[in-house]
Amino acid sequence: MGIVAGLDSSAEYTRIVVCDAETGAVLKQGYAEHPAERDDPQSWLMSLGRAAGAGQLADVTAIGVSAQQQGLVALDATGQHVGPALLGNDRRVQTAAADLSEALGGREAWAQAVGAVPQAAHPVSKLRWLARNEPEAAQRVTEVMQPHDWLVWQLLGRPERRTTDRGDASGTGYWSAATGTYRPDLVELALGRQVRLPDVLGPAEAAGRTPEGLLISAGTGETMAAAFGLGVGVGDAVVSLGASGSVFAVHHEALSEPTGMITSFADATGMHLPVVRTLNAVRVLRGTAELLGTDLDGLSELALKSTPGASGMVLLPYLEGERTPELPHTAGSLHGMRRESMRPEHLARAGVEGMLCGLADALDVLRNRGVQVRRVFLLGAAADLPAVRAAAPGLFGAQVLVPQPADYAALGAARQAAWALTGGGAPPAWPAPECQVLDPGEEGPVGAAVRQQFVTVREQAYPGAFG
Repeated sequence: MGIVAGLDSSAEYTRIVVCDAETGAVLKQGYAEHPAERDDPQSWLMSLGRAAGAGQLADVTAIGVSAQQQGLVALDATGQHVGPALLGNDRRVQTAAADLSEALGGREAWAQAVGAVPQAAHPVSKLRWLARNEPEAAQRVTEVMQPHDWLVWQLLGRPERRTTDRGDASGTGYWSAATGTYRPDLVELALGRQVRLPDVLGPAEAAGRTPEGLLISAGTGETMAAAFGLGVGVGDAVVSLGASGSVFAVHHEALSEPTGMITSFADATGMHLPVVRTLNAVRVLRGTAELLGTDLDGLSELALKSTPGASGMVLLPYLEGERTPELPHTAGSLHGMRRESMRPEHLARAGVEGMLCGLADALDVLRNRGVQVRRVFLLGAAADLPAVRAAAPGLFGAQVLVPQPADYAALGAARQAAWALTGGGAPPAWPAPECQVLDPGEEGPVGAAVRQQFVTVREQAYPGAFG
């Protein structure tokens, strides 16, 4: 079938993997940091060129593009940026998101309209911010894209047609994964008028060909590309451990939830990726480690000297407030302290269990809506901590897989490129990633008891938090 490449343009760098289109074997790789400001789209393009500069793309016949999600690239009538890109993590937009939520009639109205309640990350919220804070720039906006859309457009030589895919479109706040259609009225609500939006391609469609004849696939956002690269399917969930946490699963239909705990993303295969986020994940481990005068490895070592249940101590991990459950103004709290339990190893264990139970709450939000969870892929550097690996299967109530480190978003983009080469049908069956497999085993009932201990304390502290 040939050779394909996957490009992943993150917030800081570009990674390239070049693969055999039939087997998925990685043949070459490239890497380059963005050389200028991270909100400068030209910097993304320059790092792409540098990552490919050693001849990585010499024999490639198709390219897939994955990129950071929910950034807003606003263009004027000449195709030039009206200002720096507004990136997904731009905290300035929080007030605009809250204002926009009320403008449509509240959280439930948004959940029904597009499967998500406006957050600072959503491009629709960034349009509201632009209109309120930079009105002159906002008046010049005639079209909007996200980073992957813009990069594909550049690779194709800036053709008249602009494209995106279901995955990235589902993160805008003005495209519904349930109906597969835009809501231009929501763009107008945010910006004050309608603008041009890219065409939404299907999973195996091609965006076009470069002037040199290379096929460019639809592309997608990093989350969707990573899921495709991992090969997750129905029955699989992914728990990602960053400072905050996210849980998503493959499902056959779009889901929404009136309070906004579920965000209804589409995936890169024609299915759906309902996502539930927590504000507190590895920041809980780091905070506990600092309190104990150690680092994450030291915290893990201490936690393993304790026993499941942390001698009765329960840490409610809401250090930055929380959105699952919706407790924006709360704080973390430690419960069940007795003289015999006030030891470093028990506090360390309570920190690990509290973080994982918060993520188990997010998993249960999906399970309670009919999402199957037979396996959980655990991602992030903290997934390598022995204490996290020991506790996760029992607390999640499922088999846990910890994949070997790899550029899964770039691999997913490459796999999509190989799929576009075939012109449709089933995606290429590339090998599953190597994983360490962790089963609940005999510790399953113990983990269930620890989880119930957490739920009991959480319900006592915040009755009815989950409705």
